[in-house]
Amino acid sequence: MKLNALDWSRGLTEMTLAFHILFATVGVGIPIFISIAEWMGIRKRDPHYSLMARRWTRGFVITVAVGVVTGTCIGLQLSLLWPEFMRFAGNVISLPLFLETFAFFFEAIFLGIYLYTWNRFSNPYFHWMLTLPIVIGSSASALFITMVNAFMNTPQGFSFENGKLTNLDPLAAMFNPATPSKVAHVLSSAYLTAAFLLAMIAAFSMLRGRNHDYYKKSIRLNMMTGLILAASTIWIGDISAIFLAEEQPEKLAAAEWHFETGNRASLVIGGRLNPDTKEITGAIQIPWALSLLATHDPNGTVVGLNDFPKDEWPPLYVHYLFDSMVGIGFYLLAVPILFLILTRMKRWNAYNRWMLGGILTGGPFSLLAIELGWFYAEVGRQPWILRGYMRVSDAATTNPNVGITFWLFAALYLLLGIICFSVLSRLFRNKPAELELEERRIIL
Repeated sequence: MKLNALDWSRGLTEMTLAFHILFATVGVGIPIFISIAEWMGIRKRDPHYSLMARRWTRGFVITVAVGVVTGTCIGLQLSLLWPEFMRFAGNVISLPLFLETFAFFFEAIFLGIYLYTWNRFSNPYFHWMLTLPIVIGSSASALFITMVNAFMNTPQGFSFENGKLTNLDPLAAMFNPATPSKVAHVLSSAYLTAAFLLAMIAAFSMLRGRNHDYYKKSIRLNMMTGLILAASTIWIGDISAIFLAEEQPEKLAAAEWHFETGNRASLVIGGRLNPDTKEITGAIQIPWALSLLATHDPNGTVVGLNDFPKDEWPPLYVHYLFDSMVGIGFYLLAVPILFLILTRMKRWNAYNRWMLGGILTGGPFSLLAIELGWFYAEVGRQPWILRGYMRVSDAATTNPNVGITFWLFAALYLLLGIICFSVLSRLFRNKPAELELEERRIIL
């Protein structure tokens, strides 16, 4: 099958987002744990937590460097691959794009100061306070870029006259109906992912025979915060479902294979769909649950896909993206609950191989959930790039050389991935935490 410029543009954008979101998520989530660890190290006078902050910062800097490159690629591709969208809506949504860049520079400045001022203050809390603007800057970057994505789902802040956007109000565009739930979900899921990635690293070390208290404290810290964050993420996901039912009912209906508008709608988990007859087989169907999810009323009415023109339906495979994302979310809630239960039961070892394996699995699962969530968010908006105003097919470039660009960027991302993995591996492989702790005791 011969691919056209639209196909290549879709593929390149999907590949870039899929690669960038991994580093962006780490970039947003890790700073808050660096801050918590250093604060605990100072408050408890515990060198284990202080070392966590140091080591996590080293790894964080590497991921930030890669994230900068991939983030720049996304900015370029917005103009190169989707010129009609930028021409049509660029003026109304350019403010958060600018503010996202400002937030990054704000973060980078304080990150540099933070890196080079360890042990330079008589009061260690002064150094810890440098983590606060880093956390604010990284989270603000996510806030502003998510505002752009939210605008694409629920556009406002303009009038539409003669095929053009007039009476522009950038602030109204930024604070559109999708912004609160999307921003909250992006931030909570990024923090949750960071908690599991850091716990995964410690669990991996313990599975390799390192039973130092450093790793146990790392797991305990990240599982305690992970429990709170997992519960928060699921709760915010519930709020997002209510938002979808009100503002983007076709996306929710596609995720649940809900075709006929009605009350007492069932929640569909898994299964197979016959696209011709709309018959669902092999699925778990929970009566009234979709109505309860969408309206908080088991008798609530949920809009079905048949109320929309078929050429405006999202691809129905988003059902599997949604189910997998939600399933992983509950797994990430169950793991810290089980871990904390085991820590309270003296007869059981909370750091047994099964528990460590569950924590280890949570790392890649959390990243997978991020990918699935973003694919559901973007694919579920189809066929629109700006919902209700511009289709994806009308926004793409017609340049015939996008295919060449796709392979060039693929090579770049492969190279960046190899370099990042190699640098992180070399950074920590020959210097485990217990050895570094001993060296620091000698120096001090």
